[in-house]
Amino acid sequence: VMSSSSSSALETEIFQYIDAHQSDFIKDLKEWVAVESDSVQPHLRKEVMRMMALAADRLAALGATVNLANLGSHQLPDGQVLPLPSVILGELGKDPQNPTICFYGHVDVQPAKKEDGWNTDPYTLTEINGNLYGRGATDNKGPVLAWISAVETFIALKLAMPVNFKFIIEGMEEAGSLGLEKLLEEEKQRFFSDVDYIVISDNLWLSSKKPALIYGSRGNACFSVEVECGSKDLHSGTFGGIIHEPLLDLIALLDSLVDSTGHIQIPGIYDSVAALTEEERKLYESIEFDLEEHRNNCGVKKFLYGTKEEILLHLWRYPSLSVHGIEGAFHEPGIKTVIPAKVIGKFSIRQVPHMDLSVVKKQVVEHLEGVFSKRNSPNKLKVSMPLDAKPWLADVNDLLYKAARRAIKTVFGEDPDFICDGSTIPVARMFQTVTQKSVMMLPIGAADDGEHSQNEKISRHNYIEGTKLFAALFLEISKLH
Repeated sequence: VMSSSSSSALETEIFQYIDAHQSDFIKDLKEWVAVESDSVQPHLRKEVMRMMALAADRLAALGATVNLANLGSHQLPDGQVLPLPSVILGELGKDPQNPTICFYGHVDVQPAKKEDGWNTDPYTLTEINGNLYGRGATDNKGPVLAWISAVETFIALKLAMPVNFKFIIEGMEEAGSLGLEKLLEEEKQRFFSDVDYIVISDNLWLSSKKPALIYGSRGNACFSVEVECGSKDLHSGTFGGIIHEPLLDLIALLDSLVDSTGHIQIPGIYDSVAALTEEERKLYESIEFDLEEHRNNCGVKKFLYGTKEEILLHLWRYPSLSVHGIEGAFHEPGIKTVIPAKVIGKFSIRQVPHMDLSVVKKQVVEHLEGVFSKRNSPNKLKVSMPLDAKPWLADVNDLLYKAARRAIKTVFGEDPDFICDGSTIPVARMFQTVTQKSVMMLPIGAADDGEHSQNEKISRHNYIEGTKLFAALFLEISKLH
């Protein structure tokens, strides 16, 4: 175990190397961003394959053993069969004295076109005012390269490796990580057998300045509620006023779900929500979160809640219900005096720890059936849950989080915000459930990076300091053992 003085001298040497090689690290990112590895659009699948090959070569250049796990192919809704990109399983260092840390990242990206409103070409990394603009810069090519560059720094300086490294890099994250869970199951006894910690860096801070550690995310249960009266649409002049209209039934059903204060009206839905502990409530107080900025970002006049704590609790800690749309209703411009025969409402519930999906489904079905029966409608009601993902929660007192907190303090000079993510992160949950290892989300992107949006960027500062953060984390983790 290193003494703190020798470790700080070592950190200084490492940080100086990273600062001195900034332009190389940015050149690497430019090369990766130039590959249009969009996993969503079928015609770009070969670009995803090319990106996977580049990433594999990059790990091999570090001296890592690279194994490409073949996932076969998948069929698109139009019947076309496409190959799935292989998943990279890389290993570097096998010292039994050292802990083993596994990094997960993805090198596929969301679609992007200049004419969507980008100020620069999305596939040409462009630096403006200290920001590096390009598709994938923050999600997730930048963080993957920052991790690789941190490992590379130890090699370049001929330093002893503080930990053993494993890498799992995929090319289908933006399209739902097809085949990944099955691979994790298969590799549980082999690739993951000696892994101590798993780090995912595929998120953003909550603020544009203050670093964050993520310890939880909400799940999501998507529902479809269908009301049908007959086999064909009807004319409102001939049938209006004498039949039970499906769309009126559906609107009443959807309206019964949430009240105007955002409270979910389904009986029992809040019963199993994990109680807020005093320790967790304290975490919320110190969080840096600009309510006005958040409000301006989404362009609304006011939120349902007036305080930072209330807003964050309702984004992370409590379930929410959103209505997404109605299928089968007339939605084109103009007037069409039709009574649709069958309409489908779509809504979802972001669920939080301790809520059981099968219980949630039962509560939703019973509630909707109860509301429907009071309408005495002869129409047919069908409620289903086509898609679901469970929430994820880690222990902030876990050793991995303690090490990361110290590394953040070393690099950024302040303690991180401990935050959750209101959206759903299937990979964190998947890794934790399948491998039973300690999983942490350690973002290096800032709140205003615009992942999935136009003008996505990572700042030069976050990219380079993020590289230092990963290097500092390796040293902190080695101190735990």
